[in-house]
Amino acid sequence: MCYSFSASKDQEVCALCVAENTSCSQSPTKQVRMTTLTHRTRRTEISKNSEKKVESEEDTNQERSPENEDSGDSKDIRLTLMEEVLLLGLKDKEGYTSFWNDCISSGLRGGILIELAMRGRISLEPPTMRKKRLLDRKVLLKSDSPTGDVLLDETLKHIKATEPTETVQTWIELLTGETWNPFKLQYQLRNVRERIAKNLVEKGILTTEKQNFLLFDMTTHPVTNTTEKQRLVKKLQDSVLERWVNDPQRMDRRTLALLVLAHSSDVLENVFSSLTDDKYDVAMNRAKDLVELDPEVEGTKHNATEMIWAVLAAFNKS
Repeated sequence: MCYSFSASKDQEVCALCVAENTSCSQSPTKQVRMTTLTHRTRRTEISKNSEKKVESEEDTNQERSPENEDSGDSKDIRLTLMEEVLLLGLKDKEGYTSFWNDCISSGLRGGILIELAMRGRISLEPPTMRKKRLLDRKVLLKSDSPTGDVLLDETLKHIKATEPTETVQTWIELLTGETWNPFKLQYQLRNVRERIAKNLVEKGILTTEKQNFLLFDMTTHPVTNTTEKQRLVKKLQDSVLERWVNDPQRMDRRTLALLVLAHSSDVLENVFSSLTDDKYDVAMNRAKDLVELDPEVEGTKHNATEMIWAVLAAFNKS
């Protein structure tokens, strides 16, 4: 279910990265013309600023639309899908992910693509007779306006500069650094786990510590805001238990995306480990049924988020 790596993708000396890698005198007539021109210029600038403001407001509204929110989400701390996946994978006290987990790197890259799609920055090209499958359709740029997140904006820059366009599976490979083309290595996102962890530190969820690992010290990020992590775990548990709807099209989009990414990143076990045996079996079976659905079928349904199913299809193929 995940990409295998011969070496760590996020290279940095920290536990997460080890786990991963004039004024003028004019005639009156000329002064009038200059004044008119100045007024026109100002009106143009005001018009452009208004358009940018409207675009910014529309973007904010899209990100905060009810379809992208869950009623149980915290109103004070807003996390990206990548931050949520990493938070689920971190050991609370130790502050690093399992050294045996080689799936989370590609899972985080898949989360970046889904996050960009949900924010209206990218989409899949429309299906054609020759390109019906999700994995055959290319990723298209819809808007290059900044998101405010460094990783998202860096990925957006890569997608904008790439010709010809690439598929979802290819982008996950490029962003992870799994490519045989040396000219494509520039697209690799480096130190992803550490950069996401620093975002969580700034949001007051993690802290930064130095821990001794035998012969050397390493930077770790233990969880300090356990309430936020428990809220996230509870949301996912409820989605397959008390609030189970048995239809992905009726699920909250971000919750669906997070379940898919948690499964692909091999951190879903962490979510359900606190449940009783009976509830654990039910939750795991329902989550398994969800991720084993045919992405090609689910992606064509009304109001389906194609990028979620395209990312799942990419992981299923790997």
